[in-house]
Amino acid sequence: MRFKFIALIAIVFTSAIFVTGIIVGDNKKLETPEAVAPPTLSGKYGFEGIRSTSGNSLLPVTESDSLVIREDSSFSYFLASKNNLLAQGTWEASEGQLVFHYTQPSDTTRFYEVTALSDSILAIREGSVQFSFQRIIPKKPFITSTKIEFAFSINHIGRGMMGLMLLVIIGYIFSKDKRNIKWKQIGIGLLFQLVIAFGVLHVKAVQTGIDAVSKLFVKLLGFTYEGSLFLFGSLVQNTDSFGYIFAFQVLPTVIFFSALTSLLYYYGILQKVVYAFAWVMRRTMGLSGAESLAAAGNIFLGQTEAPLLVKPYITGMTKSELLCLMSGGMATIAGGVLAAFITFLGDGNPAQELYFAKHLLAASVMSAPAAIISAKLLVPETKEVNTDMKISENKIGSNWLEAISNGTTDGLKLAINVGAMLLVFTAFIYMFNSFLGDFLGDVTGWNGKIAEFSNGQYKELSLQFILGYTLSPLTWLMGVDGADTLAVGQLLGEKTILNEFYAYTTMGNMIHSGAFLESRSAMIATYILCGFANFASIGIQIGGIGSLAPSRRGELSKLGLRALLAGTMASLFTAAIVGMLT
Repeated sequence: MRFKFIALIAIVFTSAIFVTGIIVGDNKKLETPEAVAPPTLSGKYGFEGIRSTSGNSLLPVTESDSLVIREDSSFSYFLASKNNLLAQGTWEASEGQLVFHYTQPSDTTRFYEVTALSDSILAIREGSVQFSFQRIIPKKPFITSTKIEFAFSINHIGRGMMGLMLLVIIGYIFSKDKRNIKWKQIGIGLLFQLVIAFGVLHVKAVQTGIDAVSKLFVKLLGFTYEGSLFLFGSLVQNTDSFGYIFAFQVLPTVIFFSALTSLLYYYGILQKVVYAFAWVMRRTMGLSGAESLAAAGNIFLGQTEAPLLVKPYITGMTKSELLCLMSGGMATIAGGVLAAFITFLGDGNPAQELYFAKHLLAASVMSAPAAIISAKLLVPETKEVNTDMKISENKIGSNWLEAISNGTTDGLKLAINVGAMLLVFTAFIYMFNSFLGDFLGDVTGWNGKIAEFSNGQYKELSLQFILGYTLSPLTWLMGVDGADTLAVGQLLGEKTILNEFYAYTTMGNMIHSGAFLESRSAMIATYILCGFANFASIGIQIGGIGSLAPSRRGELSKLGLRALLAGTMASLFTAAIVGMLT
């Protein structure tokens, strides 16, 4: 009977999609960076060398050294080896000669002979000194349209259905009480997710709403940028180095959004939005009041802040409710962190930021019912539950200024914690990979075989290689393009073993370097990574929720691994459904 119900749900899913499907066309291949022939000297160049005419190096050059010749007749260049020299002024060219009229560091005019100029190189000579440059080709945008489209594909639907069934089977295998699984509740939860996804992808009114909220997020990112620019000056404008972007753009975003969230909480705005979401979930999925509030709260708040909404109820929660509370925290992300991820993936492109903002917002909303499905599969409810919905009143400040101040302090702590975690985890990854590649892979001769087997994608035995190949079949079922499954499998592994910040950082670098062959793969990866489901979060939840209900700390510890599994399953449920419809 149970399996008949699952089969019925599958048929309903497929039928609904066939009836409402709209053929949008073939997925567009991701365009990779390619050279564009410059009509003039203008462009950005990296220094290749400063040598004498006899070929001897006169000054060392670094990756940060650059020359920019602009179409408005201005120029600037930076040389670290000359005491971090920044020179600028205006330029003109005629008959094989380039003239620089300097205004900084001093007013002077210098003449250079252009000895080579092509699509990729520039060489100029002043007396016996030869300057050679490599043109930096601007990338074509990763996203050419911010529109989220609904597509009809039997291949995508088939893979998505297999992915959903696999996740349900995994939940059934690891269930603590298989007999009491409420299959109707599971089916409604999946249908709820499908409705949300269909609305985001196809219903114009929903798309307009998501678009408005996404634009608001991008606008708020602009305000954060202005604050960072005031405090850090030109350091914010250095987008060539990830370190600068992370330190002076991403981390300030976390701080600002934490303060903004506190202000919204102080005025009761956030609680009203949470209550509305909770009411819908309680009515549709038959949840307790506390479960509904916590699940809705996790859409906007972090995994340690959302439980504060139901603080009085935690001590009396059933095991199923407790797992639901933990799973919701694992499956969703907080508003401030979401804004940081938009910055990661946006790569400094406003259209790209808007595109990923839409998908991250959709992922956050869809993951709430997905977390409930996963939790109810693993630990079904067997007791009568309290359906009352009353948000716990937590004083966040005596006035709005104190609320902002407290939020800023909390955001600063989070930003420092995030930066420290990335530093430490990155160092450990390199240390572990050094052992795998330099020792184990070298001694056994696996490095060469791995390079040959992966067609050069992985040059030696590494954690990324292991995770990529282990999890790639699972990501294929979620709808990821076959050529990108290794990359997304690696990201899923990094998120689970390390954390979502590290994974999204890697994904941002992949986007920047053009590693994804299909933009759709990156979109699905956004859903797969959206959540706090990693081993570190188990400890965070035991400490955070345990401090609100010390008597439940032991049960929190026992449910930790199940919460991690439920959070991971929730992200995969969401990704599979989106993969079916795009």
